[in-house]
Amino acid sequence: ATSADIDSIIAITKACAAHMIGENIYQWNEYYPNKKAFIQDFKRNELYVLEIKKNIKGCLTISTLMDREYEPISWLTPNKNNIYIHRLAVHPKHQGQGYAQQLMKFAENFARENNIKSVRLDTFSQNHRNQKFYELRGYKKLANIHFPKQSEHPFYCYELVL
Repeated sequence: ATSADIDSIIAITKACAAHMIGENIYQWNEYYPNKKAFIQDFKRNELYVLEIKKNIKGCLTISTLMDREYEPISWLTPNKNNIYIHRLAVHPKHQGQGYAQQLMKFAENFARENNIKSVRLDTFSQNHRNQKFYELRGYKKLANIHFPKQSEHPFYCYELVL
């Protein structure tokens, strides 16, 4: 992504949040995701977009930094040489067209090309569609974590060993 893409990314994530709220999935809100997080992702060169015909269809963050909330998790691989997926989003009007699959395939290939041992992420416990999405890709559900500013419900941690 470029810094010029951030406003489009924010528009996509706001549309996703509204769409999920419409389905009674209170995963994202006015606090998260936010512009500050995407600017930080960009500055660390971790922010990626899927662009087709000069239109951004989706985004994701690929990070090597483990969030503090992940520290108590009994991961399948040692806590070194892993990547973490954050803020995967595809605009609701473009969902169901395989764009999230393309973004995850990109992240997984990125990991393989860089000799990364595993791909880790979390997804909201109330978002059954996302859980199925990751489980069909071979991700294993490991444990729960909580983000109180986002929801009273837990988030499930997943890992794909490469």
